[in-house]
Amino acid sequence: MRVSCFQENLAKGLSIVGRAVASRSTLPVLGNILLEAKDNHLRLSATNLEIGINCWIGARVEDEGAITVPARLLSEFVNSLPPERIDMELAVRTQTLHLSCARYDANIKGIDAAEFPIVPTVDNGEGPEQIAEVLEGSTITLETAGLRKMIDQVVFAAATDESRPTLTGVEVSFKGDRLVMAATDGYRLSVRSVELDHSLNEDLTVIIPAKSLSELARVIGDADEERSVQVTVTQARNQILFRVWGKGNEARGAFLQVDVVSSLIDARFPDYRAIIPKSYTTRTVVTTDALLKAVRVAQLFARDNSNIIRLAVQPGNGEGPGAIRLTATSTEMGDNVNELDALVEGNDVEIAFNARYLIDVLSQISESQIVLETTQANRPGSIRPVGIGNEEFLHVVMPMHPPR
Repeated sequence: MRVSCFQENLAKGLSIVGRAVASRSTLPVLGNILLEAKDNHLRLSATNLEIGINCWIGARVEDEGAITVPARLLSEFVNSLPPERIDMELAVRTQTLHLSCARYDANIKGIDAAEFPIVPTVDNGEGPEQIAEVLEGSTITLETAGLRKMIDQVVFAAATDESRPTLTGVEVSFKGDRLVMAATDGYRLSVRSVELDHSLNEDLTVIIPAKSLSELARVIGDADEERSVQVTVTQARNQILFRVWGKGNEARGAFLQVDVVSSLIDARFPDYRAIIPKSYTTRTVVTTDALLKAVRVAQLFARDNSNIIRLAVQPGNGEGPGAIRLTATSTEMGDNVNELDALVEGNDVEIAFNARYLIDVLSQISESQIVLETTQANRPGSIRPVGIGNEEFLHVVMPMHPPR
């Protein structure tokens, strides 16, 4: 193998696939990144057997070949190099990769590429010639920027506790011309839906690990938003593949194409619709940024008290629209009271929430105002953005019961 590429492009590719490298594994090769040079493309690949990422970058290939090298060492070395051309040459007999850039040279010992697990891909006749196992299944395309926003608005609500594996995933449903994502950790629920330009031939529901969707969102951040993300679901192998297009050869620090392949969680997602409040007795409209800032201030005092903050909602008395008063108390640090103007309909209510949960959801709402709908202190509250079409996002958060 003999191949050349730009340092910025290789560094970008390594940063993308490096997230899929196994941190602890009994298989040494899973701590490596596969480099495969073919048809003037360099494919980088990594997997921890749950998620796999293929990334293609532009390169000049003089001699085709493949090798796996330690991910951490390669990434740190490449990131330390100047933004110039990197030349790589493989000594097949010793499985050693020689790298040179400007006046820097290194030899990195690797493991034969034949020992690396196959990371599947899909063949749609576009992009780099496929040099990996091909997946077949139901395929749909999704708008790039919209998909990233959807992911950001649900993944934070998924559980991180591996003892409840089902809740560490996001339920993704394709029903007719609608895509719905939902995640819950048992204390909060995020549901985001969007209308599709076209639909699958049949309804489809899968559970995707939240970690996999988070990695996909990071990749989409550097993608070409003019092109759609291609999604292929193969239920026979219990996998889903997302194909993301880069900005091409012209841009430095860019990739050509990325495939993110994830295993699906084979389980039954809880019926989250049952916990969505069907009615409310108090409806509060408040400025998103003002509430977010007030909650962040209150959290400074709530940190030592299980992040508990109280929201006292008061309707207007005829002279004003209404108000929300946020209170946080720490027995050791002191207390804090913040008050905001709000448009309140209905009854007085006082309810306690986890400040961190409120910060998480408010940080993902770009609309200027939100609606908080509540019934009573021991019932969940629901948060929605205010705006045309924004009924597509709903967040439900359970109240906390602070000791009196």
